[in-house]
Formats: sequence, structure tokens, C-alpha cells
Amino acid sequence: MKFESLRIAGLRCLDGVAVTPSPGINVFVGSNGAGKTSVLEAAYLLSHGRSFRAGSRDVLLKRGATSLSVFAEVRSADGRVRRIGLGRDGSRWQARIDGDQAASLGALVQECAVVCFEPGSHDLIAGASDERRRFVDWGLFHVEHEFMGRWRRYQRALKQRNALLRAGGAAVDDASLAPWEAELASAGEDMTAYRRTYLDRLLPHVRSFMNNVLPELGVFSVRYRPGWDETEDLAATLVSRRLRDMARGHTTVGPHRADFSITFEHAPLREHLSRGQEKLCALACLLGQASLHAEIRGEWPVVCLDDLASELDRTHQEWVVAQLLGRDVQVFVTGTEIPSALVERPVTVFHVEQGAVTALL
Repeated sequence: MKFESLRIAGLRCLDGVAVTPSPGINVFVGSNGAGKTSVLEAAYLLSHGRSFRAGSRDVLLKRGATSLSVFAEVRSADGRVRRIGLGRDGSRWQARIDGDQAASLGALVQECAVVCFEPGSHDLIAGASDERRRFVDWGLFHVEHEFMGRWRRYQRALKQRNALLRAGGAAVDDASLAPWEAELASAGEDMTAYRRTYLDRLLPHVRSFMNNVLPELGVFSVRYRPGWDETEDLAATLVSRRLRDMARGHTTVGPHRADFSITFEHAPLREHLSRGQEKLCALACLLGQASLHAEIRGEWPVVCLDDLASELDRTHQEWVVAQLLGRDVQVFVTGTEIPSALVERPVTVFHVEQGAVTALL
């Protein structure tokens, strides 16, 4: 997938911005605070429905603006071009595909694939479990379309069970809870099977990159924890947890509590990794996910590298560039100047200043 055009209005400091990126490596240069990262954020927003920065979608709105919009034309490997957009007017968000309102935000996400390595990417390794669940589920949304249906069923049943648990009293009995628990168990077991299969397929792709960036740590592996004790099936676990869940007012077991942990032969605990190693580990995971996406879909997602020169040393910058140059992949890179690893490479450069983006010859 490649962006043929990207139009941004009312996003942080960007307003009235139109970018026509090249199909290869695009570098956005400018001073700190000029809006470089917000260009990448716009692309990511179309692919994930949220920013990679902390905070809600509400903080994306430019100060003083009442609306926000990001529109793009994206071309698939088969030559098909789709027009996609996400906008906010007042408090309402709306996704559009080819001029029509999208059935859901998930439908938009499935049309646009972007992976991003940025200063907060180490949270994939060191952060909360929801970061890792989103990582796996985003990959599944793109390569296993049946997964989204299971995910929606599970979220709906989870919401209903939690509402009953909070109501308490007579509302919490077998007749009211059993149908939602059966739905939770059915959709949840399916979700777990999809996630396990995805991680099994992902692991060799991640290992191929990990062996290059962290060879000193030995063999890399992943352990998935589904969110409940699998010595008992999920349906039985939900029943046995009713009283505890009612006291807490929410469902404490299930795929919404799932997580995976990474281990290395010579660093069995996450705490054994330095911050730099966490970043390299996250980078390998993101590139591995992009590689698996390409294997299954026949095309690479767009790869965004925010502030590359600050996040990686010269050796690893050159390694990343070498990995991407040999593939048919569109890349967005930001920096206060062209990263040294790209100075002698064929790149398209854009200058970003005070929210304006200008292509440089």
C-alpha cells in the first residue's frame, strides 16, 4: 500500500496541508515543533483510528479550530485506488471510504496499513499490556478479516456483562448473565485461537530482524497469556468469577486481559533490557509485523520512522535503511535534517515550517 496524496486540516499545527509523497523514501525535515511528526500522525490516524502519541483523539484538534480532517488516496499493489478520510466536526468523528460514510472505524482501518517506529515505541516492550494487545489485534484486522467480527462480538458481550455486574442485586443472576457469558466464551475462545496463530506466524519474521539488531541476547521467543487460567475453559471461569467480578464491578478474566511477554536466551526477563535494547526490540517487532503483512497481503504497509537520527545510532540507522531499500515499500522519515544514513540515498525531501509542508527539488 502507498499514499498517493495526503491532505490534512486542523491537526495540531497543520492546516491546509497537501502532500504528494513519492512511492519510495520521503523525508520530512524542519525544526522542533514545526509539525513533522504530525504528518506521520495523520497517516497513522487513518490506519489505527488513533494517534501513536499519548492522549485521546480530542487533543489532536488544532488550538482554536472546531474541525479536523485527514484525507488520502491510497493505492494497493493490485492498482486499486481508494479515497479514505477521518474527520471530526464538533464532538463527532466520522470515517469515509470513497465518499461514503464507513460502516465503522474498523472498516477504515482495514483500508490503510501503516506501522510506525517513534520515541514511544519501547512501550510495546516495557509498557502496559493494552499496547501489546493492540499490536496483535491491528495485525489481525488486516490479515484475518474474520477476526474483526469476533472482536466486536466479544466487546459487545463484555460491555453487557460489565453493566450487569455494576448494577448488582437482582440483576446478577444466572438468567441474566448466562447468555452474555456464553457469548463472551465463544467469541473469546475464537479470538484467542486467532491471536495464537498470528503470533506463531509472526515469530519467525521478528526473529529474522532480531538476530541482526540484538544478536548478543541469543534466541528470541514470545509467550502468550490468554487472560485466564487455561486449566479451565473460559465459560467455566466466568461463572466461577461472578462474585469477585461483581465486587469489582467489571470482568476480570478473558481476552481483554491477555498479554504476551518477550524473552531472550541471555535476558529472560524484560527488566534485563536497557532502554536502547527495548527500542531495538520494538523496532524488530514492528518490522516483523510489516514483513508478515507483506507475506500475507502481497504488499508492505507504509513504514513511518519518527526522528530516526535521535532514536537510533548511525549503525542501526544504516541497517534499517538497508532493510527497507531492497523492498517495494513507501517510507516516511522525520528529522531536523536528513539523517546521515539517507544523505547519499535516493529520497524525496519535504521541508516543514510552522505547520506548512513544502516539497524540495
